[in-house]
Amino acid sequence: MIVLIFVALVLLAHWYLWHRLVRRTTRPGRSRKVLTLGLAALFVVLVATFAGTRMGLESWVAWPGYIWLAVMFYLVILLVVLEVPRAAVAAVLRRAERREPAPELEPEPEPEPEPEPVPVLAGTAAPVAETGETVAAAPVAEAVAVAPAPGAASLSRRLFLGRTTAAIAGVGALSTVGYGMSSALGDPVIERVRVTLPKLDPRLSGLRFAVVSDIHLGPLTGVAHTERIVRMINGLEADVVAIVGDLVDGTVAQLGALARPLRSLESRYGAYFVTGNHEYFTPEGPGEWIEELKELGVRSLRNERVEISHRGAVLDLAGVNDVGGAASGDGPDFGKALGGRDRSRSTVLLAHQPIQVDQAAEHGVDLQLSGHTHGGQIAPFNLVVGLQQPVVSGLASVGGTLVYVTRGAGFWGPPVRVGAPPEITMLEVHA
Repeated sequence: MIVLIFVALVLLAHWYLWHRLVRRTTRPGRSRKVLTLGLAALFVVLVATFAGTRMGLESWVAWPGYIWLAVMFYLVILLVVLEVPRAAVAAVLRRAERREPAPELEPEPEPEPEPEPVPVLAGTAAPVAETGETVAAAPVAEAVAVAPAPGAASLSRRLFLGRTTAAIAGVGALSTVGYGMSSALGDPVIERVRVTLPKLDPRLSGLRFAVVSDIHLGPLTGVAHTERIVRMINGLEADVVAIVGDLVDGTVAQLGALARPLRSLESRYGAYFVTGNHEYFTPEGPGEWIEELKELGVRSLRNERVEISHRGAVLDLAGVNDVGGAASGDGPDFGKALGGRDRSRSTVLLAHQPIQVDQAAEHGVDLQLSGHTHGGQIAPFNLVVGLQQPVVSGLASVGGTLVYVTRGAGFWGPPVRVGAPPEITMLEVHA
């Protein structure tokens, strides 16, 4: 059902683009046919991209489809926004056209009066022209005003408005996507965050967490993407590395080579991982990645917790599975992860989705570290994400529990980020 809804929405978007970018900018003929076929081909490419990437096809399938998805998205938004000014300009032009006076016909010149006959006396010769020739009067050309063909002015106005609107939307969409690609494919931003936890043992003040999420190893990322993230995390000299879900978009067989740089992660107390919803999208589920990460030196917290001892004090670090695992019997278990602990100690919870903070608050968690939202990734999607998640990005308090949501270091779908640059967070806790 979800697939059918998606295809229907994409088809509707392409029809709207055809109406505004093809039908309203061209006259019937060859150009319109070529543009129509081109738009239909882009629709097929987009549908094939979503189907193909889930079957493990190569990046050459994904690149054109996902880039067109982003361009299509912004074209639709800009054209919808331009509907009101376009209609207003069209109304003004129609009013001006009605006020124009009809073309006037020039009056025909009056014929010159014929000369009166000269009387001739009997016995005399009639007067003749000096040349001896009869001069014929030149015909007078009549002035005729050619009226425009019916509807020609209206058609010209529609083409002008259609082409102007299409040009504005096209330039805007391509510029936005170009900027978004440079952001998504560039270096993540290092966000430095200081968090005060009232119950924190003062000896733990200054404990540093390198938080990263939504790396999304997949058909559009290469090993350089992982190497860059590892290099940037290592440069932070963190005490704990927290990978809060959505590491991969494929199987170990497909993406294992892209994950190998994680073996080089450096921190004082280790690197920890919790599953995100995308780990459950793979045919084999998250199990094979849990084993692969273990080989790479990254420990997965599967509804469990560990103690982080620092300067003679202890902090509880817990992790729960993503809610996406519930359908397969592998969902979050807060009781298992947080039950039976010493509540006088501070607890930091790794949970992929911010929405899990409600249960975290019920269990007395001090701080939850999450991802999932991408900060909206492509504005104005941040407004939509805010309807489903309590926090889109940054630090907030929910039910007495602090939650920090990182925007993620990668991207999903289009390699585009607008208004939500990729992020790696250096988070320090203080008493």
